[in-house]
Order: sequence, then C-alpha cells, then structure tokens
Amino acid sequence: MKKRLVLAAAMILALSLSACGAKEAETEAQATAAAETEAAGSGTETEAAETEAEEAQTAAEAASDEAAAESDMAYVKDKGTLVVGITNFEPMDYPDADGNWIGFDADMANAFAESLGVKAEFIEINWDYKVMELDGQNIDCVWNGMTLTDEVKAAMEVSEPYCENAQVLVVPADKAADYEGLTSLEGLNVAVESGSAGEDAALALGASTVPVQTQADTLMEVAAGTSDAAVIDLLMAGAMIGEGTSYEDLTFTLNLNEAQGLPSEEYGVGFRKGSDLAAAFNEFWAEKAADGTALEIATTYGLQDAVILE
Repeated sequence: MKKRLVLAAAMILALSLSACGAKEAETEAQATAAAETEAAGSGTETEAAETEAEEAQTAAEAASDEAAAESDMAYVKDKGTLVVGITNFEPMDYPDADGNWIGFDADMANAFAESLGVKAEFIEINWDYKVMELDGQNIDCVWNGMTLTDEVKAAMEVSEPYCENAQVLVVPADKAADYEGLTSLEGLNVAVESGSAGEDAALALGASTVPVQTQADTLMEVAAGTSDAAVIDLLMAGAMIGEGTSYEDLTFTLNLNEAQGLPSEEYGVGFRKGSDLAAAFNEFWAEKAADGTALEIATTYGLQDAVILE
C-alpha cells in the first residue's frame, strides 16, 4: 500500500512538471511571436517612410527641372548663345563692310550677351512673324528698334523702354512743298514695312499702303517713284536720308499738322512671355545708363538725343 502511494505521488509530480514546462514554452513562444510582429510592423513603417522621402525628393527634383526649363536665362546660358531676331534697320541693326552686324541695338545686344556669359547671334527675321519666331525658340529676343505697342506687350515679355522715336513721312525733296498742310494721306500710295508701327500710322491717316519687307525697302520705293511717300522711324530717317547718304534726294517731316501728327513711340526689347531675361535686361540697362556706356554707344550712331537714360 505504501508503495502504491509513493508511485502515485511520483506520477502526479511528473505530470505537474510537464505542465509547467509546456506553459513556459507556450509563454516563450508567444513572447517571441509578439516581438517578431512588432519588428515586422516597425520595418513596414520604416519602409513607408523611406518610400515617402524618395517620392518627395523625386517631386522636388522634377519641380527644379521644370523651373529650370521655364527659365530663359538658364536656357540661354546652357546653350551659350543669345539669338537676337533683327531686320536690316540702320542705325539700330545693319551689316558693316565685312558682314558683321553693327548699330546701336547690335552693340548693346553684344554687351548684354557678354553680361550673361554668352555670345550674341543675329538672325534676320520676317517682322510679321516675330512672335512666332520667338515662341518657337528660333530666337531668344526681338531687338530691332521695336515699338512697344499694346499688341507687342500682350504677345511678349517686354523690357522697359530704352529709346524714344517717332514716325515720319518721307517724300522726294523736290516735292516736299506738295505735302505741306496735309490733314491726311488719302489718295497717296505710301510704302511701309509690313507689320510695323509705320504701317499702322499710315492706315490710320487714310493711306493706300504698299507693304514691303523692311524700312530700307520703303526708301527704295520712294526713290524709284513707285510709291508717293513712306512712313518710317525717325531714327532711321535721320541716319539714311539727306546729305552724305544714299538718299540725298529724299527728305522727311515729323508732322502732317498739329492736329494729326504721326505718333511718337518708345522702343523696347521683346522676350518670350514670362521670360526672366526681361528683368535681366532692365538691370543691365540701368547699369549701362548709369556708367555712361549706353550714351557712348548711342552717340556713335547719332542717337544721343533719343536714348532714355533715366
């Protein structure tokens, strides 16, 4: 009997120890699983944070690239040239004996390009398509004695005016008396540069216009007698008409009369709409006006009274 009691006690003790061991193992397994779950969750959060950071960096880089692409200054500096759209318009832009472009605008364009760390490249354009050439990035600016009309201001990012001008009526010198006291240009064939402020002025005064490609061509029309008169810029007339020029037999008048004078105007440089080059030009011009460079170049071409220095 005693042996049976001892044996039973031994069996109970063994079962108790077995149950405790199982419980401890279960508790340990649960703790391990919980730790693994927590680690996995932490890893997921870390990966999500890393992904979010990468996406933010990518977005920032894309925004930076987009901003650079929209910066005309960055674009011009990257390619190393400032492409200037011009026509043959003395004294603003015209070729010298060697075919190099000179003139007040050409000289200033070269100086502006140098201030940007690039070179100026000049391309003759059809004036009617100047906005298309600009927006298509065939040129980077229009710098050719361009009148700052409302239409131009709407289509381009324009600089502050740098030069004053007026439209004048060009006629044969021996017929100048016939044009005194006119109140309109009705009944006259008047040569004008197509798309120019001169064309607008001639039409407003009732002329039958003869559109040609450049202002220089209008003078050829009058000299040849194929047009009665021409309306062109004062600055060009002063440089190309009269004694010592190719058109000594032509003259010009500033006004038809006090009531219907041809309009005065201001010149500016045109850039693509929203271009940061316009602000860069304004800073450049202010500097060159202050240090005397602009006046010195203007005097070279007889424009000292037209240039805007303040």
